[in-house]
Amino acid sequence: MTTRRLTVAQALVEFLAHQYTERDGRRHRLVAACWGIFGHGNVAGVGQALLESGDALPYLQGRNEQAMVHAAVGYARHNDRLSAHAVTTSIGPGATNLVTGAALATINRLPVLLLPGDTFATRPADPVLQQLEHPGAGDVSVNDCLRPVSRFFDRITRPEALIPAALQAARVLADPVETGAVTLALPQDVQAEAYDWPEEFLADRVWPVRRPAPDPAELEAAAAAVRAARRPLLIAGGGIHHSEAEDALRALADATGIPVASTQAGKGSLRHDHPCDVGGIGHTGTAVADALAAGADVVIGVGTRYSDFTTASATLFAAPGVRFVNLNITPYDAHKMAGLPLVADARTGLEALTERLVGHRVPDAYASAYTAGKAEWEATVTRAYSSRDGRGDGARPTQAQVLGALDAVVGDEDVIINAAGSLPGDLHKLWRARSRRQYHLEYGYSCMGYEIPAAIGVRLADPGRPVWALVGDGTYLMMPTELVTAVQEGVAIKVIIVQNHGYASIGGLSEAVGGERYGTAYRFRAPDGTYTGDPLPVDLAANAASLGMTVLRARTTRELGAALAEARASDRPTCVYVETETADTVSGAPPAQAWWDVPVAETATRPAAVTAREEYDRNAAARRRYL
Repeated sequence: MTTRRLTVAQALVEFLAHQYTERDGRRHRLVAACWGIFGHGNVAGVGQALLESGDALPYLQGRNEQAMVHAAVGYARHNDRLSAHAVTTSIGPGATNLVTGAALATINRLPVLLLPGDTFATRPADPVLQQLEHPGAGDVSVNDCLRPVSRFFDRITRPEALIPAALQAARVLADPVETGAVTLALPQDVQAEAYDWPEEFLADRVWPVRRPAPDPAELEAAAAAVRAARRPLLIAGGGIHHSEAEDALRALADATGIPVASTQAGKGSLRHDHPCDVGGIGHTGTAVADALAAGADVVIGVGTRYSDFTTASATLFAAPGVRFVNLNITPYDAHKMAGLPLVADARTGLEALTERLVGHRVPDAYASAYTAGKAEWEATVTRAYSSRDGRGDGARPTQAQVLGALDAVVGDEDVIINAAGSLPGDLHKLWRARSRRQYHLEYGYSCMGYEIPAAIGVRLADPGRPVWALVGDGTYLMMPTELVTAVQEGVAIKVIIVQNHGYASIGGLSEAVGGERYGTAYRFRAPDGTYTGDPLPVDLAANAASLGMTVLRARTTRELGAALAEARASDRPTCVYVETETADTVSGAPPAQAWWDVPVAETATRPAAVTAREEYDRNAAARRRYL
């Protein structure tokens, strides 16, 4: 057996440089690059190995460990989970900063490889700097925080243990059923230890990404249920994008006339102007989609997890005897809602279902009804985008008008990235998605701080594509650091900072549940101790400029369109800063069309909470268990 003498870190880098996925005859690098911040736990191991490898595994420098994971996740999502990035950190806080990003990746079923440094396996000194001492478990380190948020976790305490661990890590990263965050914890002494590695371990290896076909019996049961339905509704989830199943979905919709609503992850599965597209579903959905969901007798879920936002906390699907057909590559998700499971790849399953439904179409009256509802909602979107409520172009825009101005500037190729705050609700209801990649919302974890690093990841995956990160002031203040990375690497992302002086989304929610917007505004303290004084004199535009961004200030509705057009044409990282209505005013978008369960205080003395509890009890009475 031919071997090569390398350190553990060098062998790992060499291994990763030779791993590939393959689907539909197209090959992709499984791990295309490695993000890293170096410290004493990885500088002499993985850091040295990346340096020695040259361009075999390109290195990307980040500023915050959580943000590096977000960038990697953005890259993986844009690549349909076929190519990923790794992230290396030192021990201690560098490693624990990975936890939030790892949770986001795993919840959203997106691959990322985490390589945190760990304390000494040989324990020459105990404790070492940044080591967590656990009196009852000497083998515990802070990296164990990553176990529950990882789809695969291993600690490499001996060189030879890397071989099975690395193979398992690659398998999980490449498997659409199991993928998520994968963690290989690397003790700093083991990283630098040499070993004679079999050449076979370091050779090219291809991981086929399967497109499993549905079981014939499951397919027949699903087709029979759809044929029997009078008011079917299809819910497009993120699995359609991951599977590149948009054409198959369109073919089914064209053939059958079944209306298609979309989750946050699935929006854009059909173009907004397709006759069967009825927009977002659930708490942040459209009136037409939610009305169809309330009356549907069969719901066809494709690639969706059925989160509480999608189901309106189990109140949306209200028809007696409603049944579910769940096409999903993951059996765990296919069996939700007590549905008929159709365990298969989304594209393969949709093609097979379309073939079984030849000649079947929804009733004409049903198609006419949802077509009229779609037209009504489109008029609602147009009003939200253009309405000035009596104010001229010289006034501050509403948040909905910001989206309208952006809609007027972008093309089909642009990507819009968002994750948290009030923007996801407005985008889900209002955005007119024009292509399969345009709408990039991380709403599995709804993590503030995702947008800017994810935009960098998407732009790295697709350098010629205009990429927009939409962030509120709350999100921006949590994690603006990767603007420096964009400037350093010349990654020409476009960032829109919407300044509304507080947590607009939670402010609205607080008001709805009797919290009276307590602690949700960015203001000075008032004499009564609450944060209801004047807005804070922060200048986020100046901050972005200090980090190297080109900054365009849009003070009015008129200036906003020009600034967005200039940003889109820019070939360097550019920020558009716009101040909208304050956090305690409406965004300009239509209100929620369906409920979301956020428990309200059962006993209270303040009238707002008492009233909110009465409303909560009315809504909660409509919850169902689908058995």
